[in-house]
Amino acid sequence: MKHYIIDGNNLIGKIKNLKHLHKKDKLRTAEQLAFILARYFGRKNVKVSLHFDGFQSESIKAPGLKINYSENVTADENIKNEISSSKNPKNIFLITSDNNLAEFGRVCSCQVIKSEDFSNQLKSSDIADEEQAKIDGMKNTDEFKKIFGVK
Repeated sequence: MKHYIIDGNNLIGKIKNLKHLHKKDKLRTAEQLAFILARYFGRKNVKVSLHFDGFQSESIKAPGLKINYSENVTADENIKNEISSSKNPKNIFLITSDNNLAEFGRVCSCQVIKSEDFSNQLKSSDIADEEQAKIDGMKNTDEFKKIFGVK
C-alpha cells in the first residue's frame, strides 16, 4: 500500500491561502490542510501521515489521516523516524521541499514530491472536482431542454 508522509508546515507554506491564514491561526490552518487532504485522498486506498511541529492543542479529526505533532522534537525528526521504521520505504511518497529531509527520503528509497508540486496537484484536483460536479448536474436532460427552449 502506498504511504504518503507529509511535512505539514512545509506544505502549508506552498498553499497561498493557507500560508496567509497560518500567520493568524495555526490550529485553523492545520484543520484546513487536514480537510483538504482528507478530501483529496478520500477515495484512494493509501495511508497518510501528516506531521506538524509543536504540541497538539486540540484534536483534529480528518478521515483517513494520521496527524502527528512533534512535541519536544522537530517534525523532521519524527518523519525520519517513521521512514526508518517502515518495512518498505519504496512505498513511501514523502511530500516536502525541505532539502535535508528530501535527501534523507531519497537515500531511504522513498519517492519525494516537492510540496509546491503536490500543492499544484491539490489545485488540479479541486478544479477537476468542480468540473465533474458541473457535468453531473448537466445529466438532467430536462435542464438542457429548458436552457435551449426545447419542449
